[in-house]
Amino acid sequence: MTKKVIEVNKLDKSYGEFKAVDDVSFTIEENKIYGLLGRNGAGKTTLMKMITAQVFPTSGQLKVFGEHPEENKKVLSQVCFIKESQQYPDNFRVIDILNVSKSIFPNWDEEYAHSLIKDFNLPLKRKPKKLSRGMHSAVGIVIGLASRAPLTIFDEPYLGLDAVSRGLFYDRLMEDYSDHPRTIILSTHLIDEVSNLLEHILVIDKGQLIINEEAENLRGSAYTVTGQASKVEAFLIDKEVIHREPFGGLLSATVMESKYSTIHNQGAANGLEISPVSLQQLVVHLTKGESTHRGANAE
Repeated sequence: MTKKVIEVNKLDKSYGEFKAVDDVSFTIEENKIYGLLGRNGAGKTTLMKMITAQVFPTSGQLKVFGEHPEENKKVLSQVCFIKESQQYPDNFRVIDILNVSKSIFPNWDEEYAHSLIKDFNLPLKRKPKKLSRGMHSAVGIVIGLASRAPLTIFDEPYLGLDAVSRGLFYDRLMEDYSDHPRTIILSTHLIDEVSNLLEHILVIDKGQLIINEEAENLRGSAYTVTGQASKVEAFLIDKEVIHREPFGGLLSATVMESKYSTIHNQGAANGLEISPVSLQQLVVHLTKGESTHRGANAE
């Protein structure tokens, strides 16, 4: 039986009349890589802060490793949360940060940490405030990977890193995850870069969970049809349209449907162009606040 690492049931977090997280329920299983996706201000960071007991829920149930995380050293010692723009004491050097991390995380791998420091060319004796933004992010990546925490959460871990360094992070993440499986949550805007790493997708929009799906099921779950507007409109009848973009006498529409091969043949027969939608495009379309609707002549 698969072990549940996080159990969330009807979770709310309000700040005055503003609901940052609104009636959210899901479970996170052990030894899987999850993508927590959504726009800025959607509620992702608030949710991660509740999971790591940095803020408390307004209502609802939240368990981590089967227990409430608040002031629970047993639970929190198994969690590593690498936040965007992580803060460190001004007088610390990179080596000091690693030494403190070593004392916090029971599964810390010192040798692996130093191999990552070498990979990212981090100066051990430099203070964080003297680091570039990319190097600052790399320190967090080193801690997150070398902690080998059973639950590791990365919130926008790549800020300031160039494409080569981001690729290095993804490679090291997958290599170490293969050798030392654990539960990893990646919250990122660079969805297409990480889409092949993700096994399960959670999408938050305006505080609500709008997608909770295995990544494999989402891949190929939408397509875009482009062509003469009248032909496209006829094609869209009874279909779930999540995005429309007219230009001149043409229309491009994105449709939620998994029968790509069948649809492709139908579209080609009507002189329409059918193309698959990437995971990033899908998330963008679903979180733009557009109303999902059926084709023009649907009942």
